Amino acid sequence: MRLDGRRNSSNISDRRGISGRTVGIGGGIIGVIVLAAVTLFSGGSIGDVIGNVAGQLASGNVSLSSASREPDAEDQRLFDLASKVLAGTEDVWTREFRRQGWGEYECPQMVVYSGSVNSGCGQATSQVGPFYCSADQTVYIDLDFFKDMQRSIGASGDFAYAYVIAHEVGHHVQYLLGTLADAHRAMESMNETDANRMSVRLELQADFLAGVWAHQDNELFSSIEPGDIEAAVNAASKIGDDYLQRKAYGREMPDSFNHGRSEQRVRWLTKGIETGNPLEGNTFDLSYSAL
Repeated sequence: MRLDGRRNSSNISDRRGISGRTVGIGGGIIGVIVLAAVTLFSGGSIGDVIGNVAGQLASGNVSLSSASREPDAEDQRLFDLASKVLAGTEDVWTREFRRQGWGEYECPQMVVYSGSVNSGCGQATSQVGPFYCSADQTVYIDLDFFKDMQRSIGASGDFAYAYVIAHEVGHHVQYLLGTLADAHRAMESMNETDANRMSVRLELQADFLAGVWAHQDNELFSSIEPGDIEAAVNAASKIGDDYLQRKAYGREMPDSFNHGRSEQRVRWLTKGIETGNPLEGNTFDLSYSAL
């Protein structure tokens, strides 16, 4: 991904410290990543993730230990990448909101942290993965997640990391347009299976919006390089509920899917990249089987 000469966002807060915490479950840190990814990975309920990890702690399957290290050159490179990608989402969505007549785009904040963080949605440890909290309109991310993503599920590359950030910003776009609140309100009266299906619609639309960002960011800055789209598609294929559940549990549990199958995530991300049109990503009007 071509980011040289790009501006950094002024809406990013660096809360990394030299003190952090590592989390182990079963065979180690990868287990927590998969557990969190199955529950949350991209914009789900942070409370559910915290509850799952807390339950594992109570059962003795998770251990916490203190760890301290100074950010290295790769940490700083990833921070710069996150800042520039966030700035790119600001540029794209500010232009698009004006073009669509949606009013002025209100940029989200991003908090980069290590160890644990207090968010408007509750306390989170570093291994829950990136998440968007609508209560404070902030994206939270521990950059070590990108390294762990490569080690645990074989997804890597700067454009893949940018896709993860753009997906979380996609939830912010949903928040500003009222989509997020409408879906969550509807989910309150649904049974668990139907609520999970509504969550899948939200997540697939956020994938689509990430693709729209990629298309328009490339229009503005010629940011996409050879291999970038393949890296993002590979990441999308590795964070489908079916893939993660097979990795974590050895089987699929379709009624519990809340982010979508790998093929669905790839399809909607790709559609966003190809069209660049946010109006073509209504995942709520289609039958569930057509997603």
